[in-house]
Amino acid sequence: MMTSRHHDRRSGSARRGLSRAALCVVGSVLVIVNLAGCGYLRDDAKPLNTLNPRGPQAERIDSLVSPVFLVAGIVFVLVEVGVLLLVWRFRKRRNDDGRDPVQLHGNSRLEWAWTIGPAILLAVLAVQNVRVIWQLEERKSDAIQVEVIGQQWWWEFRYDVDNDGTPDVITANQMVIPVGRQIELKIQSNDVIHSFWIPALNGKKDAVPGRIHDWSLEASEVGVYDGQCTEFCGLSHAYMRMEVKAVTPADYDSWLKAQMAVPDEPKDGSLAASGRTEWETNCASCHQINGFDYYGDGNDKSTDGAPNADYGGADHPLTSDNAPNLTHLMSRTRFAGNLFPLYTPGPDGNLVPNESDLGNWLRHPQKMKPMAADQNRGMPDLGLTQEQIDKVSRSVNDAVLANYPLPPTEWQQQWKRQLPVHPWRGQSAIHKWLRVSEGNLLWTQSV
Repeated sequence: MMTSRHHDRRSGSARRGLSRAALCVVGSVLVIVNLAGCGYLRDDAKPLNTLNPRGPQAERIDSLVSPVFLVAGIVFVLVEVGVLLLVWRFRKRRNDDGRDPVQLHGNSRLEWAWTIGPAILLAVLAVQNVRVIWQLEERKSDAIQVEVIGQQWWWEFRYDVDNDGTPDVITANQMVIPVGRQIELKIQSNDVIHSFWIPALNGKKDAVPGRIHDWSLEASEVGVYDGQCTEFCGLSHAYMRMEVKAVTPADYDSWLKAQMAVPDEPKDGSLAASGRTEWETNCASCHQINGFDYYGDGNDKSTDGAPNADYGGADHPLTSDNAPNLTHLMSRTRFAGNLFPLYTPGPDGNLVPNESDLGNWLRHPQKMKPMAADQNRGMPDLGLTQEQIDKVSRSVNDAVLANYPLPPTEWQQQWKRQLPVHPWRGQSAIHKWLRVSEGNLLWTQSV
């Protein structure tokens, strides 16, 4: 007959066996998850992906990170295996007398080895790290300079095409660059600290008020690369997104030409002409359309069609003294901090203007995106009536759209893949949004 002592010993042994088995299973799962995660993160479908470089700067970072991860993984496995072996080898046994084991002095050779070995390894990694930092600071003589300005909660990009110190193109949320050409960035902020990050093209760089930080990026292939502000900057920090659209050099030149085109004035007697007054009264104090009166005071302060880098001046109502330039708005992919798509798939599968989100943004911006409009941070609810929205829409349409054909199929597919899902949907009554007099949709050129 089994005694209670024998039963307790067997039960304890069984529990220890189950614990060791569970430990082995957990360890195996962790290894599998980590290995699978490396492949998962290199998936093209993951937009904010540091481990899937698409430019020389990102490739240099990846060439440093990958071996570091490998070495760290090997060290992790060796340490964990050593710990498990020691725990198993010197575990408490049934016949132990309960006394502490004899404390012996360590092995000097082993101690020197595990001190010098990691020191040499870290020194090698430090040299490689410094080498990559120097490489990231290299600039090519033909680099295109773009001024990047962060503000709550969106990004602005300024292009000085003729290098005269005055921007010729001012756009928001989406930076367009040619493939195979280095882009030299001048990063700054208008309000609080932000951080610019396009993981597929380079690492992070802070945007700090009162300072200009140099950075660069370059795309090796045509595509759209998403980014995210990575420095907490207020209510909509998580929704402060941006993207880089890399196009062929020919398409880039066409894009520049289209962006610098002087917007058409509304025709006399048209709905857009009547909306001009609504625009100047409700929108122009913050936003600019090149060539429009950007002060909204009825005086003749229109430009010759070039953007004004200081529109609104000291009288600008926002804390950042800046709001997105809306010229050629529909040449972009998204709006409101790159959060909502400007186009959405229509019934036939082709992209059509996203009337729902565009209308809802004009109607109730605070419900679309967290903002502190009462502190002059973000777009306020202007309380526009439907008639005013229709007028402003048409007035904006005539100025922001350029008469170009529909984008090619591959760009439509690219946009479809990037359309974010937003739970707040509703029918917009802005039937005249994004249409010209004869009802034809106007798109920018193929980019």
